Amino acid sequence: MAADNSVLLGLVEEFVSGQVDSKAAETSTGVKNGQFTILQLVEALGVSLSSSQPQTRGRGVQLLSQVLQECYSSLSEREVEVLLAFYENRLKDHYVIIPHVLQGLKALTKCSVLPPGSAVSVLKSIFQDIHVQSLMLAERSCVYNILISLMESKEEELKGLGADFIFGFVQSVDGERDPRNLLLAFQVARNIIQRGYDLGKFVEELFEVMSCYFPIDFSPPPSDPRGITQEELVLSLRAVLTGTSQFAEFLLPLIIEKLDSDIQSAKVDSLQTLFVSCVQVSQTASERVESAGLSALSALVSCLSRSVLNSDSEDVLQVFLSLVLKDCQHHLCEPDLKLVWPSAKLLQAAAGASYRASLIVSAAIIPALLEQYNNRTQCAHRRTLLEVLQGFVQPTALSRPDSVLVAFQQSLCGVVFSALTESSAGLQVTATRVLSALGQQPGLMAQTDVEKAVDHLSRLILEEDDPKLSSAVVECSGSLAHLHPKAFISRLIPRLKEEILSGQSDAAVRQRCVTALASVSSLPSVVQESAPVLLQVCGFSVEEVAAVCISLQKIAEHARDSEEIGRFFHDIIIPHLLGLCLQAALQTRDAGQPSERKKQHLWDSTCHSFTSPQVEIPEIDRLLLQLEDLSCTCTHLFSFTSAAKCFAGLVNKRPAGTHRIYLLPQSHALNFVISVELENTSSAQRTQAFTLLLWVSKALLLRYHPLSTALTDQLFALLSDPALGSQAADGFGVLMSDCLDVLNRGCHADVRIMYRQRFFAENSTKLVQGFNSAEQVKVNELLPLLLEALSCADQAVQLSTLSCLQPVLLEPPEALRNQLEALFSRLLALTTSPAMKVRIASLQCVHALSRLPEHTVLPFRARVLKALAVPLDDKKRLVRKEAVAARAEWFLLGSPGGR
Repeated sequence: MAADNSVLLGLVEEFVSGQVDSKAAETSTGVKNGQFTILQLVEALGVSLSSSQPQTRGRGVQLLSQVLQECYSSLSEREVEVLLAFYENRLKDHYVIIPHVLQGLKALTKCSVLPPGSAVSVLKSIFQDIHVQSLMLAERSCVYNILISLMESKEEELKGLGADFIFGFVQSVDGERDPRNLLLAFQVARNIIQRGYDLGKFVEELFEVMSCYFPIDFSPPPSDPRGITQEELVLSLRAVLTGTSQFAEFLLPLIIEKLDSDIQSAKVDSLQTLFVSCVQVSQTASERVESAGLSALSALVSCLSRSVLNSDSEDVLQVFLSLVLKDCQHHLCEPDLKLVWPSAKLLQAAAGASYRASLIVSAAIIPALLEQYNNRTQCAHRRTLLEVLQGFVQPTALSRPDSVLVAFQQSLCGVVFSALTESSAGLQVTATRVLSALGQQPGLMAQTDVEKAVDHLSRLILEEDDPKLSSAVVECSGSLAHLHPKAFISRLIPRLKEEILSGQSDAAVRQRCVTALASVSSLPSVVQESAPVLLQVCGFSVEEVAAVCISLQKIAEHARDSEEIGRFFHDIIIPHLLGLCLQAALQTRDAGQPSERKKQHLWDSTCHSFTSPQVEIPEIDRLLLQLEDLSCTCTHLFSFTSAAKCFAGLVNKRPAGTHRIYLLPQSHALNFVISVELENTSSAQRTQAFTLLLWVSKALLLRYHPLSTALTDQLFALLSDPALGSQAADGFGVLMSDCLDVLNRGCHADVRIMYRQRFFAENSTKLVQGFNSAEQVKVNELLPLLLEALSCADQAVQLSTLSCLQPVLLEPPEALRNQLEALFSRLLALTTSPAMKVRIASLQCVHALSRLPEHTVLPFRARVLKALAVPLDDKKRLVRKEAVAARAEWFLLGSPGGR
């Protein structure tokens, strides 16, 4: 064995130092014969591989790589694992060594015993450490061959990289010029497309890096030893460009552009590529491509419709539509086959292009569909036919009273009414949609048909409990009631009222009745009949009372411009609802809070429906005093909170100069809140006082009142309060968020634009300084405010907060680690800010977060890498620089050899 070692050392010495290249073949023979192993060779190369001279290290790696090219098939998994780790590390070595490293990796990736995870590791190392297009031709070829080998043996691992693999490949191939390497690159791209790799956000990038070679302009030199032909390149590139429908939106404009070329071969290549792409698109068309195709057909039909007819000439529109009908019409007779929908869409696009086209197409298609429907017995077939029919009867801008559909009025109504009695809920849902379409067009439904339709809808409301069907019936009822109110007043409302008041129906049926009554109530005549019925439901359960209020709210929202409905609500509905609110409050005043949520919902729904911008309130000062007293003395949470909100809403709306008592520091209310209750830590009413302070602060902040600063300073001071600190921190969220029940523009509150930006501009420094100087226990309270500052639209506030956050992120407190989800959401959103400085600062913060303990940030890795792909293409170099630095750190996170 000693002799073998000496022989091996001699071979290594002669190859490395003596520059005798033939010794590589002798070394390979020795490994093949079992005279020595690969690992023994690595040991013999130890001195060479650790030499300080790049040339010496290069010769050592070269010898090892040449032996591996001959002996890779005999390696064990453990040997491959060790060698891969060695070569990946060497990718960071001197540039003269890189060619030999790539040759070795090329050999190793052909091994059948590649360890799990090795493919990802190798590619990450190559994409990260090597700029492929700066390499020589042979080395670039090595990279492409490595990709091809790994795609053959480790496909699932590479797919696990997601869009990162596509991004790495695009960067590697961008700028390739050699035809031999292009064939390899096209093969990799074809594998990506045909084998279902996730292109992610890099669809356009992959297309661009491939399509820059289209059309191929390559003339091999005479007696070319490479043997590459133009046809090979053309066919290979065409297979890439037409391989996926995701390329269609980019490929078709490119082909149109290249068709204008003066080069004959370019025109031929473009036409042949167009033919192949059309076949591909017709098989797996995207919605955008389909939409573009239908738009083109519609435009063509519209153009033909405007052609002038002569007595001795053919009607070009009729001729063209006959061809379309011939190709598509027979597919409508096969509702169980996939071509029924493409054919229907083509015909509908043609019919919708002009009135004359609709007459021609409808006259041919409607009778055929009706006949097919009556001849079919399966519900699935009938549903498909009815859905197709819906597309032809749907009202459009071209619909006229003399529509061709009038001739089929009875047949159409008969088909719809028949479908409404079927047992299939899906078929019934489609029938309601067709019924809505018929009802919206004059002349397609006689009065008897309308009455029959209302009876069917009433029956379905009472008998059918399928959620989708119920929703479709309600929608159809609302559509028809607006056009035919008398039929609904005389037939549907009495029937639903009878069912509700009979006492025999269950809650689910009554709920459907309530929803339907709200849906049909769009006209005053209907509302006057339906609203009293809804009020009668208020005698049932609390849940049904809430449902009624929601329904009344919807009616009010839909009829805001109707003076007649508004008067009806004022005289009848509002007094009734206010009585219910008072009754509910009195009944549960001392009964705890089991129904607080329902009462809150009831109150919110009522207030939201009937707010008014200008209402004169008599004795408003007296009202404010009573509300103040209630908000500070009542122990019932819902009551004192509502009183505080009402107090704040009134203060916010009062005109400037008319309410000195309630807006000056010496006011009774504010003195009570600030000086008496809040400063008395033993007071039992501190929570009530704080609630009033919070809502008055919001009321004044919204309208830019000078006193708002003093009040918000009080809130800042309360952050350190042991009892109210947490509520104070949450209170800043109340200040910055929109309220649904009070102090919003829907309630006609005085809300100045950019009040949030003004607040943060005045207070962001206080927030950041407080955060940096706070004790650990207070950080939890300040952190939500900093996160809120990052959400502020003011870029100066964002930049100030980010610049203060970055040093904190380097040694983050524990509280910050518990808020990583919110922090990442805000920082990643700011990486695409319009302001360059904000983008840079946010990227620096994201970079800093990568240094947190790996187990805390690893769950965010994929999300961060995806987000950082956008600033990598930023138009500003400084932004791209920060994005590259941040993404490199996150890319290494959790990977072998990472930090």
